[in-house]
Amino acid sequence: MIRELSAVVTVTDDGGSSGRLREDFKMLPPGDIRNCMVALSEDEHLLSKLFQFRFDQGELQGHSFGNLFVAALSHITGDFAQAVQMSSQILAARGRIFPSTNTNVTLAAMMDDGSLVRGETNITASRQSIVELMLEPATADPLPETLAAIANADLITLGPGSLYTSLITNLLVRGIPEALAGSRATKVFVCNLMTQANESLGLSASQHIEKILQHTGGTHSPIFDYALINTGPISAARLEQYAREGQEPIEADLEAVRALGVEPVTGNFVHEGDVLRHDYDRVAETLLALGLKHAAPVLTHHA
Repeated sequence: MIRELSAVVTVTDDGGSSGRLREDFKMLPPGDIRNCMVALSEDEHLLSKLFQFRFDQGELQGHSFGNLFVAALSHITGDFAQAVQMSSQILAARGRIFPSTNTNVTLAAMMDDGSLVRGETNITASRQSIVELMLEPATADPLPETLAAIANADLITLGPGSLYTSLITNLLVRGIPEALAGSRATKVFVCNLMTQANESLGLSASQHIEKILQHTGGTHSPIFDYALINTGPISAARLEQYAREGQEPIEADLEAVRALGVEPVTGNFVHEGDVLRHDYDRVAETLLALGLKHAAPVLTHHA
C-alpha cells in the first residue's frame, strides 16, 4: 500500500489558457498542475469535471475553470505553491503536488540547425530536432518541499512523458539532479512506448537515458537504477497510424541500457485504444514490486 504520494510537475507551459494567465497575471502556468490534481482527485466526477471544464465563448473562451481557480488562489495567497496545495485539498487529491520551481522560467532549446528557440509552444511547433534544452534563468531553485520529498522517498519514477518538454524540464531546476543522485530511493525511468516528433524520433531506450543524463549537470551518482521498457506487441493498425507521423516503437536495446548502469525491466505494458497508452495497472504493479524489493512503498512520482 502507498503510504504517501508526491508529484513534481513542470511549470514551463506557455500556450493556451495557461499561457494567457501567465502573461496577464505574471504567474506560473497552472495547466499541467491542474491535470495532475484532477488525476489524483478522490472525486472523479463533479469536482474533476468542474476543474477540467473549458469555456467556449465570451472573454473566457479557451480558459479552463481549474486554471482560473488556481490563478485566483495564487493571487489571494501571493504564493503559487500554496495555491496548488489549497486546490489539491479542495479536490481531495491523493497525494501532494509541487511545482518543480516557484521561479517564473522560460524554456529554451538549441536545435539541430543551430537556431535557439524560446518558449515551450515554439519548441513543440518547431520542425527541427532538439539538441540541448535550457531554463532561463538557469538559477531557478526548487521548492524545499520538493527536495524533502525526494530525500524521503523509497521509490522515485520519471516518465512516461515527452522527453524534453516534460521529463528533462524538471531536471534542469538547480539542485534536483543532485537530490536524485543522492537519494537512497529505488529510481526508475519509465520509457515511452513510441518515439515523438521533435523530441525523440530515432532514439532508442538507452539514448533516451543518455539524453537525460546529458542534462543533469554531470552528477556522478546514478540517476536511475531501473528502466521499465515495453517489449509487448503493438497491432499493425496502430503502428501504421503512428508511422504517418514518423513515429515508431522505441527500440529496447537492453545491453546498451545495462552499459549505462541501469537494469532493464521488460514486459507488455501496452494498452491499445484509439491511441497507445501505458497499461497503468501493470506499470503500477511492476513499480511497486521494485520498490518493495528495497524499502517500504512510499512513492514519489515526477510527472
